[in-house]
Amino acid sequence: MTASPIQFEEGQILAGVALGREAAMETCISVYGGLIWSIALRYADDRSQAEDVVQETFMDLWKSAGRYDAAVASEKTFVGLLARRRSIDYMRKQRRQPPSEPLMAAESLPEELPEGSGERRVEHAAVLEMLKELPEATRELFTLHFEQGLTHPEIVERTGLPLGTVKTRLRRGLIELRNRLRHLDGPHSNPLSAS
Repeated sequence: MTASPIQFEEGQILAGVALGREAAMETCISVYGGLIWSIALRYADDRSQAEDVVQETFMDLWKSAGRYDAAVASEKTFVGLLARRRSIDYMRKQRRQPPSEPLMAAESLPEELPEGSGERRVEHAAVLEMLKELPEATRELFTLHFEQGLTHPEIVERTGLPLGTVKTRLRRGLIELRNRLRHLDGPHSNPLSAS
C-alpha cells in the first residue's frame, strides 16, 4: 500500500513547489491544471499548441515558484498571469516562424555540425560544388526553397510550375546530391545519408 502524497493547502502550494517538493507540484497540477488549460486554449490555434503552452507553464512554475509573493496576489492570480504570459510568448514565437512544410527528403539532410568546424566548411563547400552540377531548373528551385525560404505553393506561384513538378525536382535534386556526396566520401561514409 503506497502512501498518498502530502496535500498542500491553496496558498501554500507554490511555497512547496519552490522547495522542490514533488507532491506540491502534483497538487499544483491538480489544483491549477484546469485554469492553465483554459487560458492556453484561449490563445492557442489548436489543442497541440495548448498542450505545449500548459507544459511550458508548469515548467516555468517549477522554476519560478519562489518568486510568488502572497502579499502581492493570490496563488490563483499568480498562476493565471504566468499562464497568460506563457501563452502570449508561445504564440508570438509561433507566428514569427515562417510556415513550414514537411520536406519529402528530410531524412537526406545532413546532421548539424558545430559552427566553424573544419568538417562543416569542407562539407558545405562540397555541397556548393555539387549544386553547380545540378540542372539549372533544379538549382533555381533549391535557391527559392532553401535560400529564400519559399514554401512549395509559393514556388508554384513564382515559377508557374505544377506543385508535383516542384516537389519532384526538389526531391530528385536532394537524392542526386546525396548520391554524389556518397561517391565523394566512399561507399561507407555519406554526410547526407540517414543515420
